[in-house]
Amino acid sequence: MGTIDGLPTLRDVIRDHDLVARKQLGQNFLLDLNLTAKIARQAGDLTACDVLEIGPGPGGLTRGLLAEGARRVLCIEKDPRCLPALEQIAQAYPGRLQIICGDALQIDPLAHLTAPIRVIANLPYNIGTELLVRWLTPPAWPPFWNSLTLMFQREVAERIVAKPRTEHYGRLALLAQWRCDARIVMSLPPEAFTPAPKVHSAVVHLTRLDGPRYPADGAVLARVTAMAFNQRRKMLRSSLKGMGPGIEEKLVSAGIEPTARAEEIGLEQFCALARLIG
Repeated sequence: MGTIDGLPTLRDVIRDHDLVARKQLGQNFLLDLNLTAKIARQAGDLTACDVLEIGPGPGGLTRGLLAEGARRVLCIEKDPRCLPALEQIAQAYPGRLQIICGDALQIDPLAHLTAPIRVIANLPYNIGTELLVRWLTPPAWPPFWNSLTLMFQREVAERIVAKPRTEHYGRLALLAQWRCDARIVMSLPPEAFTPAPKVHSAVVHLTRLDGPRYPADGAVLARVTAMAFNQRRKMLRSSLKGMGPGIEEKLVSAGIEPTARAEEIGLEQFCALARLIG
């Protein structure tokens, strides 16, 4: 698809602004505006929402979000080379696009956004998981966002939606599924990107729940799951012995065999154990 908004094609934008993707910034540009508009649509109706986008690069997804009717988009971009291309988009959509140049790990976007807020991004590979964990573990729940529609490496996406006793099941699945509905909504091959990464990618859509699926203290649950999965091949009575005395009794009280391993235990049982450890 050439254009959706009268602006130059993304290939022309990259050529005109000399935007060679930089590996150290985790950049892989998605140039097909059909695909970027499709990603935007996975988040639902955007007309009454502000959207936070991290790492817009030359603005392919940004253009998709605006063309699909997002009330307002806030972009945080670390690479100053991309700013002229993004400013060109802002001029085409007056008053609907704000651009902040900086590190998304260091910037608080809330002063620039009005609820309801959706986060939609082709996240830079090098910070994607860290940002997701931050969004899933805020000091208070519900968080500032209503939903997250995020592109990751396929393996990371599978870790988010994984179930017990599967290859990708671990702490990330528990953090995501404790307070969200999570599902993979799109898959993309390497050749969809410039430059083509070595792995497939996938878009995950997470919708926040009003509260957790099962009661537990978030800090305790995070500590228990971190300790359990850091030594995932060990029996839980061994991997969790640092949680204090009587761990075998607490495991049994939570309905967990002390000889079980972390990958065998579901979210409800982990929450029951966290309540007992308290």
